[in-house]
Order: sequence, then C-alpha cells, then structure tokens
Amino acid sequence: MSRLRFPLEFILLASTATTAFAGSAATNPKISPDAAAAGSSSPVPVIIQYKQAPTSLESLLVSLLGGLVKSTLGTIDALVVDLPQSGLNQIASDPNVLYISLDRTVNARQEVTITAAEYTSEPINAPAVWQKGLVGTNIGVAVIDSGITPVPDLSINELNLLPPGQPLSLLEQLLSLPNEVAPGMNGRIVYSQNFVPGQNDALDHYGHGTHVAGLIAGNGALSSAPIDFRTFHGSAPNANLINLRVLDENGAGTDSSVIAGIEAAISLKNTLNIRVINLSLGRPIYESYTLDPLCQAVERAWKAGIVVVVAAGNDGRDLNLNPEGYGTINSPGNDPYALTVGAMRTMETPAINDDLIASYSSKGPSFIDDVIKPDIVAPGNLVTSLEFEGDSLAVQNPSFYTLYSFYQTNGAQTPSVDYFPLSGTSMATGVTSGAIADLLQGAPSLTPDKVKALVMVNGDRSYFPATSSVIDEGVVYNANYDVFTIGAGYLDILKTLNAALVNGGSVPPGTAMSPIATYNATTGDTTAVINPTALWGQTGPWSAASVYGNNAFLASGNSTAALWGKTALWGESDPEGYSALWGKSALWGKSTPEAQSALWGKSTTDALSVPLEY
Repeated sequence: MSRLRFPLEFILLASTATTAFAGSAATNPKISPDAAAAGSSSPVPVIIQYKQAPTSLESLLVSLLGGLVKSTLGTIDALVVDLPQSGLNQIASDPNVLYISLDRTVNARQEVTITAAEYTSEPINAPAVWQKGLVGTNIGVAVIDSGITPVPDLSINELNLLPPGQPLSLLEQLLSLPNEVAPGMNGRIVYSQNFVPGQNDALDHYGHGTHVAGLIAGNGALSSAPIDFRTFHGSAPNANLINLRVLDENGAGTDSSVIAGIEAAISLKNTLNIRVINLSLGRPIYESYTLDPLCQAVERAWKAGIVVVVAAGNDGRDLNLNPEGYGTINSPGNDPYALTVGAMRTMETPAINDDLIASYSSKGPSFIDDVIKPDIVAPGNLVTSLEFEGDSLAVQNPSFYTLYSFYQTNGAQTPSVDYFPLSGTSMATGVTSGAIADLLQGAPSLTPDKVKALVMVNGDRSYFPATSSVIDEGVVYNANYDVFTIGAGYLDILKTLNAALVNGGSVPPGTAMSPIATYNATTGDTTAVINPTALWGQTGPWSAASVYGNNAFLASGNSTAALWGKTALWGESDPEGYSALWGKSALWGKSTPEAQSALWGKSTTDALSVPLEY
C-alpha cells in the first residue's frame, strides 16, 4: 500500500492547529481585520485567496483544522470556507495564501421613495440612439442581483401588441428586429441561474432585480397602449438579459455568491454574447481593492472583455467622517477598472439643465486607496420601472407607487400594478448598463477600456452648478460638483456613440483605470496620479483635464495633474469640506481603522437606511 506524502511545511502547518489562539490573527497582514475580530464560538465564513490555484492539499489542510470547503472560486483562485478562527493563522502561514477575508454581506442599493415624474432615457439622449436602430439587439447584459421575474416588458419583441393604425412607436419598430435567443429562454431573459444557498429558483423574491432589469431592457409593452401618453422603456429595449440571482428575499447576499455569479457570466460570455455585467449592489470597503475578492472578480470579468457597471453606493449622507459625505464609495465600485455610477435627480423634466446630484449618492475618493470615483452619473432618483404580482418591495412599502394617471390619459388616481419607482445608484447603474448595450450594438469591437474611456471623455459637464444642498429633518446635506461627486460628468450616450463611430473613437491604447487622488500637505494641492498602464495622456483630448474638465485642474506634468489648490475647490468658501478630507485629521491618515469603524457602522449596510429627496 502506498502512502500519501506531504510537503514539510504542510505538516508543520497542520501540527500547530491545536496551539493557535484566536487573538493572534488580529495582527496578521494576510487576514482582514473583520475576519480576525469575528467571534470564535462557531466557524467563520471566509474567502481564502491564493497566489496560485489551491490544490487538494490546501483543501485538506482546511479540513485538518476543523474547517469545511464549501466551494471554489476559480476566477480569483480562492476557496470559500467555514473555518474556526483558531485556524486562520495556520492557513495564512501557507506561502501560497494571498489574503483571507470574511465572506461578507452585500446588499441591493435602492432607497425608499414615493411617486414623482422623473425620467431615465431622455436625459442621457437614449431616444436619439434608438432612432439609429440601436436598441441593444443581441447584446447580453448579465444582471447579478435578486433575480428577475418574467413580465411582458421583458418579452421577445415579436408580437404586435398595438392595434393597427396607430402612429409608429418604438415598440412597433422593435417588433421587426431580429433577436437571437438561447434555448429555454423566457422572453429576453435568455438564461437564469440561482446562487443563493438554500434556494431553488432564480425568480425575484425581493423586487430589486426585476426593477433594474426593466431600466436596462424593458420594452414598455404595458405602457404602450393607445391610452398611454408615456412609455417606460429601458435604455436598451431589445437587449437580452442573463439572470444571475445572488441576493435573497431581503436583498442580501454574500461576496462568494456575487463572485460565483461573475464567474458564470465570464463562462457564458461567448455563448450568450455577454458584453455587460450590471452590479447594482455593494458593501463597505475593508481593504485595498488589490486584496478585496469582489474587486478582484470584477477585474477578471473586465479583462475577459466584459464591461462591469457598478453602483457607487447610497452613503453620500453619511457624515461620520466629514460634513460633506466624502469617502463613501462602496465596494466593488472602488475598483479602478469598474465603471462606477452615481445617481442624479432629473427634477421631473426630461432636460438636464436643472438636474442635481442625489444627496445620498456616494462620493469619492475611495476609502483606503483614494481612487477618484464615481466615474459617471446618470438618472437614478424616483425612476419608474417594473413591478410584478407579489413584488416584495412594492407590497411591503405601500409608499412605492406609480399612479395610472402618471402615464395614462384619464388614468385612475390609484397605484399601477405594473410599474413602481425606486431610487438609488442601483437604478442609475441599470440605466447606464442599458445605454452601453446600445453603444456596443453600434460599435461591437469596443473593448471595456475603450467603452469606459469614451463614456467618461464624452460626459456632459457643461451646466452643473457649483454646489447644491438638501435639507432633511433639519440636517443640511451639501454637494460640491467636483470629481468626487460627479466624476467625469453626466452620461451622454449619443455623444459617446458618435465619437465611437469615428475611427473607433480613436482611443489610445491602455487601460481606463480611474486615477488616484493624492494630497500634498506642503503645497496644499491635490493631484490625480495616473496609472502607468492607463490611456489617459498628459495633454490633448485624452488627458485627465479633458476627462474631468479643465476648470478642475490648475496644472499638469509628468504622471500627475493638479486638481485643486488650497483655495480652489474647498478653500475659504468651504473650509469644513477641505479640512475634513485632507487636513491633519484626514480620513486617510493613521487613524484609518478608527475612521473605518466610524464610517461603516452596522446601519450603513442597510439598503433602506438613508432618506430620499423628492
């Protein structure tokens, strides 16, 4: 009989299991602080990232330490494990281990709302793109969310739902378009899979995923009758949807479920032409994006050729660190590859000249890494999309309603059973994902980096006010229209498309990684440091100044561009914002753990914790 032979270091690791103590993990740089601080009375759910793909020996070590390997995340070379806290240090001692973090909770990113006449497609110029025949046809958008429940607005555009003799509508134009779908599809939901443990289906038991899906690809079937004077279209009303359910009936999920959904999208990319992933979810930032397993999965998808559109978060009203809500971007929106979206209020008009930032929209720079985020902003406040029978969000929140009179001539003053409004960066993310599907139909050769670069350099910054504020329950929430609040500006998909169709946009080679903000305490200047791999040039149309607007920059040189001097952005007119962000007690200083505790309290993980403006 042959005997298994194990490397010496493996035997030593296993032999120390009985001598470990829980507190020793607290100072190990390979173990996230929240994992180190987790209670030791029961196994701790963790994600172990390895430098190289873990082998059966590493799985065996987990077992010897009393742990259980639940799944493998091959995209990021990781194991999802339940492990006694006493074994964390032993696992971390493996030289192949990169980082151990809790399998954390992620949440949907919508807010409580009431009805109002807000707009989605008009402010971003989507209707003008539709007139060119670009409606997302045959583009797959993976919606990694709470599931999607099939409704008529997500049906295949092959049945004439309007009586003859009516004026030509977008829906009628869609009827004649080809739509390649996969076997077993349900309308334009061409694939569904569930990743929520203990659940058996990919239907939406919460309401968030279907609402987002409508903002991406709804065709307006139930608001296109002769009596309807307004139709609720998604940005890409003929796109295909890949339904990857990762959130439960409460809108909550885990890092590992989200990563598994991302892996599925990557594996299905070529089969279903998945060009966009929509992540209208997030959680607090606990470590650098270079170690965060969510961010690493996003980067794998990006490098596989999929544009990953991520919600910035709804924590812009969190003033625990500073009086203006800076530093509140959620993970994985902090990843410099991702296209991170903030939310705008359209002020009940289709034009953008009166639009304002939603005060709850999370602001940069990102915690720990200081990444300049968000990248773009889009309509997300009080936007109407799909409801279905038994929709949990609608049933449990009767103030979520869209009246029939909102879109029907002589309509009743009663809530619609087909549509209802939500607010948040989740919604803005869905609007953006659909717009990118239109763009990719028209310019299918664009890479994710070229898409992001074109979207950002063509963002509209022409009309923004210098500041705006909202008062709620006596608290004033201020917003400065800087790169940490609006990024590169307001999404304009028509301008982006037109640029893309001219020599492919003439985008220079390189990544579209978002810059890093750096503060110089000696000069008082804040600079944008460009990654050496990034396509952003020092001068010209692809310079950082062009991306974020010349008025935000004082000078440029080498690999940096000055953003603001001591009196430029915050200065005398806004000393609190300036001193809080970059002063001696700056949130990025030595007190980072304390700052982290102050910012990411338990209440901030609740998707419905922040009031809305309306």
